[in-house]
Amino acid sequence: MDIGVLETGPVVEKLIAQHGTYGQMFERMLQRADTSFTCTPYRVYENAFPSGPNAHSGWIISGSKYGVYEDHNWIPPLENFIRQAVAQRVPVAGFCFGHQIMAQALGGRVEKSDKGWGLGVQDYPIQQAQHWMSDARTDFSSVAVHQDQVIDPPEGATVLASSTFCPHAMLAYGKAQAPHAISVQPHPEFDTDFVKDLIASRRGTVFENETADHATSTLSKPVDNDQWSHWVVNFFKSAAAA
Repeated sequence: MDIGVLETGPVVEKLIAQHGTYGQMFERMLQRADTSFTCTPYRVYENAFPSGPNAHSGWIISGSKYGVYEDHNWIPPLENFIRQAVAQRVPVAGFCFGHQIMAQALGGRVEKSDKGWGLGVQDYPIQQAQHWMSDARTDFSSVAVHQDQVIDPPEGATVLASSTFCPHAMLAYGKAQAPHAISVQPHPEFDTDFVKDLIASRRGTVFENETADHATSTLSKPVDNDQWSHWVVNFFKSAAAA
């Protein structure tokens, strides 16, 4: 299955050689569960859009340094693309910025949280498990890198996972038990080595030293990236077959 990756911002340039682009990170994530999956990237932040929602079997929307509420000329066409894909029941999965832009495009509200940075490994209790979530776990751990949050989910969206820090951490859109669109705030495509290097590259500028130190101290905790690889692959397969 070939998945289009809508890249909504660049990876920090000096980290690409070791860790890859967003498209490459997502391909690695999917191929941990199924080596037949491939990814085709589109730099939508440079207005390089695909021909339409049916150009690939499904779509991933990446994270970004930008805010979904900022005035960039590529954000309105991205929102329109999301609405078209959802209307046509083409599977879409959004991560971090992707989570937020999906919620905003479908009628929700996103703001910079007054709680500050969600940075490092965080735990997310599952509120409603889906059939493509292939075990009976009650929570998952994943790496977060965000200040913005979905404040109000779109009408009809189902909260699948939540935390005290991030109440709308994972959403399904449309038919609750058989969605064609899902999104999640953290980054199961990021390994902890990448996040460690990302934090170091932004220490003292984007991240205050105390925030960076605390986040780095959490990176020794296990994350459920392998589980997420299977979940996302299962989601795309089940949504495509529905």
